[in-house]
Amino acid sequence: MFKDISLGKYYETDSVIHKADPRIKFVLYIVYVVAIFTVRTIPGLIALTGVTLLMFIAAKIPPSVMWSSVKPVVPIAVFIFIINILSIRSGKILWEWGMIKVTDESLFKAFLMMMRLLFLIVITSILLTLTTTPLKISDALEKLFGPLKKIRVPVHEVAMMMSIALRFIPTLTEEAQKIMKAQVSRGADFDTGSFVRRLKGYVTVIIPLFVSSFKRADELATAMDARCYRGGEGRTKLNPLRIVPADILTGFLLLAGAAVIFIIR
Repeated sequence: MFKDISLGKYYETDSVIHKADPRIKFVLYIVYVVAIFTVRTIPGLIALTGVTLLMFIAAKIPPSVMWSSVKPVVPIAVFIFIINILSIRSGKILWEWGMIKVTDESLFKAFLMMMRLLFLIVITSILLTLTTTPLKISDALEKLFGPLKKIRVPVHEVAMMMSIALRFIPTLTEEAQKIMKAQVSRGADFDTGSFVRRLKGYVTVIIPLFVSSFKRADELATAMDARCYRGGEGRTKLNPLRIVPADILTGFLLLAGAAVIFIIR
């Protein structure tokens, strides 16, 4: 269950997407999210697929790594597809059985909603989680939302919390796997029996995981306090973010891809 979760897992490789400035990638991510939810036609989906495929090739991410990001969301996407087919009644009826009606419009809209969710996960993986380290995401958010400091918004602290949360997701998934293996060796069963019985089995994983999470949080707080961490005021960075011409070129090309989607949508 937990081994397929890849959120927060950075995949290290040498690609133009990996090298791009995280601020540019974050802004482009927002643009692509808007583009995904504005696509309403088959040509628009084809354009979105083509641009996403080019980004995937440019990022040099293996298909198996990308599939590990998409796989946990596939059941949710299928559920959304079925719900939309059953709930949308407008359009030409293609198949009917009792109260169940499948129309051409329901079929297209259900497919569109399912693809939007899948594209959202893929774009998030390509532009953020798989190609950008949590520390760079934190630095990018702090720089982008820096003007909010003028109205006393704790930008550095919020960015730090997001960075820590992303950093510890892989750690917690590994911890959950270890706890599950330990419980299985003691006779726990997570795969057979009724839904309620399996749910009760996962309680034996969730409680130790919460205890371990609080312990790690306490250790992290102690370590930060021992290093005299007092917030972002007056702090400098070892590797400050700098936008170079290659970043501008990459951002321009990705923005051009988004513009094509907006035009064809």
